[in-house]
Amino acid sequence: MSEACLYDPSTVGGISANTTEEDEFMAKHGKKYLEAAKLIDSEATYEPLEAVELVKKAATAKFDETVEAAVRLGVDPRKQDQAVRGVVVLPHGTGKTQRVLVFAKGDKAKEAEAAGADFVGDQDMINKIQQGWFEFDVCVATPDMMSEVGKLGRLLGGKGLMPNPKAGTVTFDVAKAVQEIKAGKIEYRLDKAGQIHAPIGKVSFTAEQLNENLKALIDALNRAKPAAAKGVYLKNIAISSTMGPSARVNTAAYR
Repeated sequence: MSEACLYDPSTVGGISANTTEEDEFMAKHGKKYLEAAKLIDSEATYEPLEAVELVKKAATAKFDETVEAAVRLGVDPRKQDQAVRGVVVLPHGTGKTQRVLVFAKGDKAKEAEAAGADFVGDQDMINKIQQGWFEFDVCVATPDMMSEVGKLGRLLGGKGLMPNPKAGTVTFDVAKAVQEIKAGKIEYRLDKAGQIHAPIGKVSFTAEQLNENLKALIDALNRAKPAAAKGVYLKNIAISSTMGPSARVNTAAYR
């Protein structure tokens, strides 16, 4: 075989041109990751608090990693009557300050500002987004604004930012919505694989805080169990930090 056949233009210096930040992390910190992975038995299931402590111990990145829960549910994501979606206020928040944009007019706009919304407006904000501005994490809108906000469907929907009544982000009670988001309210939604992915805090949180946030999430999922769901509902729970290995959690702790 000629040397030309062995040349792969997508790799430069042994690193793929399509390398993601996570790939680079693995290339630089592979040994650290492998050492961290030894702390957690991938075949074992742990009690919630122990799993949290192990994930904290195995987090080796130099930044404050997010801790995420991945929950596999015994539902069929293709069936509308088995959809699982909702919101939960984590008792200790997510560790991230959410930037909140509120679409509202008049008194409702004033209420949103007083409640701590980062950005408040109506047509001016819609124009800004149409021009490519997305310096916010959550959108709230009053119902009377939705006919206009709906025109941003393709722009906001693609990023999961479209206000939604089920998530409590289409409401006239804008003050409550803003305060809850700032206090650590997160939205969860079943993906096509039948899983829920949600942040439960940062590695810098205490194990107890992460454990209480995890419990709040799982309790909310149990409350949201569809009537049409059959068999085992909580099939699998795993938690991990952004760059660390995952630990499986004993689901029986939440039944």
